[in-house]
Amino acid sequence: MRSALVLNATFEPLSIVPARRAICLVLSDKAEIIEEDGTQIRAETFVMPGPLVIRLRYVVKVPYHRRTAMSRRAIFARDNHRCQYCGAHADSIDHVMPRSRGGMHVWENVTAACRGCNLKKRDRTPQEAGMALANQPHTPRELAWVAVSVGRVPEEWKQYLAFAS
Repeated sequence: MRSALVLNATFEPLSIVPARRAICLVLSDKAEIIEEDGTQIRAETFVMPGPLVIRLRYVVKVPYHRRTAMSRRAIFARDNHRCQYCGAHADSIDHVMPRSRGGMHVWENVTAACRGCNLKKRDRTPQEAGMALANQPHTPRELAWVAVSVGRVPEEWKQYLAFAS
């Protein structure tokens, strides 16, 4: 079974839940199916389409704007699994301004790097190591948590994510 995108009654993305949880929400009449995944859920007395996107029937007040938690997985997703120094496949992370020199562990200072570039740079800034960044590290946009949580965003979800931003 796949995951399902949960939308607020106002079509704002709230979370991603397993398809089983989405089915329970639909069966308890707390949500309606907006997009189907092409499968059918069968029981003894009914058949229903498999949910891909569901919308709650009531409005849930969200007290804050959700931010993407900074993790290795999120950094690799932001940088497309590419070393920001040479463009090769990234397998580690690097602090642009080393932490030993006062660099912070924040989105704007952490980037994906390959092992070779990480060893070459060591405890220096990119300028001191004679290296250049391909892209300046940045904080991901507000709905980046969706891509981080599922890895690959289904095409059917994109219209609802674009509507929210």
